[in-house]
Amino acid sequence: MTPHVRSHDWHFTADVDEFTARARDFLHSRPDLHTVHLTVTEQLRRRGPRAYGGDPPVLGVLTRGDGGVAATLIHTPPYALNVTRLAAGEAEALAERLVALGHPVSGICADGATAEAFVAAWARRTGLPGKPVERQRLYRLAELTPPSPAPEGRARVAGTSDRDLLIRWYEGFVADAGLQGGRDGGEWADFRLSYGGATLWETPDGTPVSLAGLTLAVAGQVRVGPVYTPPELRGRGYAGAVTAEVSRAALAAGAAEVLLFTDLANPTSNALYQRIGYREVADWAVYEFGV
Repeated sequence: MTPHVRSHDWHFTADVDEFTARARDFLHSRPDLHTVHLTVTEQLRRRGPRAYGGDPPVLGVLTRGDGGVAATLIHTPPYALNVTRLAAGEAEALAERLVALGHPVSGICADGATAEAFVAAWARRTGLPGKPVERQRLYRLAELTPPSPAPEGRARVAGTSDRDLLIRWYEGFVADAGLQGGRDGGEWADFRLSYGGATLWETPDGTPVSLAGLTLAVAGQVRVGPVYTPPELRGRGYAGAVTAEVSRAALAAGAAEVLLFTDLANPTSNALYQRIGYREVADWAVYEFGV
C-alpha cells in the first residue's frame, strides 16, 4: 500500500543543478523509464533554462518520508507536463499542489496509469477534462538485426553543410507528427550538429534520403529520434537502414541502452523497429486539457 502523500511532499525548482543533485540517484535507477527526464535536464544544463521555450522550466521532486525520491516531473512550457510513474495518491497530491500554486498545465505525458490518475485528479479540481491525443510506446534495443537486404547507399554523420536540410526535415517531422510547440528548427539543427547527433542515409550518388537523430548519452542511455524520410522517398527501406546504423553506432560508442519512442497509431514504424531488434518497455499516454 502506498503511504499517505501530502501535496507539500512535492518540491519544485527552476534550478537544473538543484534538481539533478536531488534526483540523480532516482533517475539513474531506471534510465530507460526516465529517459525523457535525463535527456531534457542534460539539454537544459548545456543550453540554458530557456532551451525549450520562453518560460523557465519547472522541475519537481516527490520526497518520501525517509527523504528519498519517489518520483520526478519536468514541465518545459509549451510542452506537456512529463511525470515519472505515480501511484493514484501521488497523482492526487500533485494535482492538488499544482492547483494551489496556480501553475497552468496544458497537458500531461506519462505512463498510461499515471496519466489517467492525474487527468481524473486534475478534472476534479479544475473542471477541465483531459482529451487523449496520442499513445506512445517506449522500445529498448535487444539484439540489433540490420535490414537485409539493405537499400543501396551508406550512412554518414551530418555536418554543418547539411544544416539547411536538417532544418527542413526536422520541420517536416514536426508537421507530420502533429507536434505542438516544436522547437525552432535552426536551434534544433545547431544543437544536434554540435555533438554529431544527426545521421543521414544517402544514395550511392551522395543524395541524402533519410534522417535519424540521437540524443546525448546520459546515465548510459541514448534515445533514437527523430526518424524522418520525405514522403516521396518512403517505402524504400531508408528509415530502417539509417535507424539500424545509428543504433549500431550508439552501441559502438558504449551506450548501455538504446531506446526510442513510437506513435502507436503508426503500425508501420512499430513493425519496422521490432524487425531490427527493438522490444517493448512500456506504453505512454498524452492528454491535453480544456480542448
